[in-house]
Amino acid sequence: MIRNRLAARKRDTMASMPSMLVCVSHSPIIMIRARAPADEPAILALYAQCAAAIAKFAPECVVIFGSDHFAGFFNANMPAYCLGLAAAAVDDVGGFAGPLRVPAKLATALLLQLRRDGFDPSSSQQMKVDHAFSQPLRRLTGSLDRYPTVPIFIGALTPPFLGFARSRALGESVGRHFAASGQRVLYIGSGGLSHHPTRYYPLPGQASPAVAAWQLAGPQGGSLSEPQWLAKLYDDHVEGADMLISGQRTLQDIRLNPEFDREFMARFVAGDLEHLASIDADECFAQAGIGSLELHTWIAALAAQRAAGGALASHHLYSPTLEYGIGYGMAWSPPP
Repeated sequence: MIRNRLAARKRDTMASMPSMLVCVSHSPIIMIRARAPADEPAILALYAQCAAAIAKFAPECVVIFGSDHFAGFFNANMPAYCLGLAAAAVDDVGGFAGPLRVPAKLATALLLQLRRDGFDPSSSQQMKVDHAFSQPLRRLTGSLDRYPTVPIFIGALTPPFLGFARSRALGESVGRHFAASGQRVLYIGSGGLSHHPTRYYPLPGQASPAVAAWQLAGPQGGSLSEPQWLAKLYDDHVEGADMLISGQRTLQDIRLNPEFDREFMARFVAGDLEHLASIDADECFAQAGIGSLELHTWIAALAAQRAAGGALASHHLYSPTLEYGIGYGMAWSPPP
């Protein structure tokens, strides 16, 4: 009887360990937009409110789920999932350069737990990330290395596309692991909503020879050096930001789909993981562009938060920000 009560108390404690959830869109053009969208004051206010809540929460660990735009992961060997045991961000447009403070022992323990749970993510002792990770980390916490951070890459943007159910399951495994650790954990999902940035990151078979060689193997492809690739991205995004406000690039061009975005946001804030995990990735791509597949990160982060006993996102905002080149969404839960 006593043993049963102690076991129940342990389960209750694990289920209520403090955690916080933040999911937010990223885009290089946010940082260099040619014109502010009408909702930018509300977007910045919610961002500031979230950053203040994170500082008050003072997480002992941040787990960030993100994508990559051919900064560190290339088509010659594209993992579905990769966990960073050490990581640094490149100085790309919209991003912030510098090392992440990855707790190697903690990250390794998570990797081993994922394997015990039936997952086989890649691991990297020299993970290179871009604005998908560095933009929210810097803007939400003030620096890339303020808190111990475990980066988890999801290879969502290269066809054939991953199924959302697998990212949900992986997120749940992550959440269960940290619930048992007793730590205050912040889960971040970075990316989405609807957008189609193939102007900068072409689909297979649609790139120029030089870009195709970079996307295949990075600097080993022999076409561009890393500084040349980053300079090209900067110039292309500056031009693209102007095109968005001149009418040369339209909602249809970037597949900005407010109906899709609002439906996703409604399901997300309701915590409807069953529905989110059942979304067909190819249909998602067709309706809302390849950038919408970054919503793998939102689903994984939400699944981790719920598996850890954390609250749903009660603070949220959506805006169809053509000026940013994306359907912009943000949702977060205040810490307990």
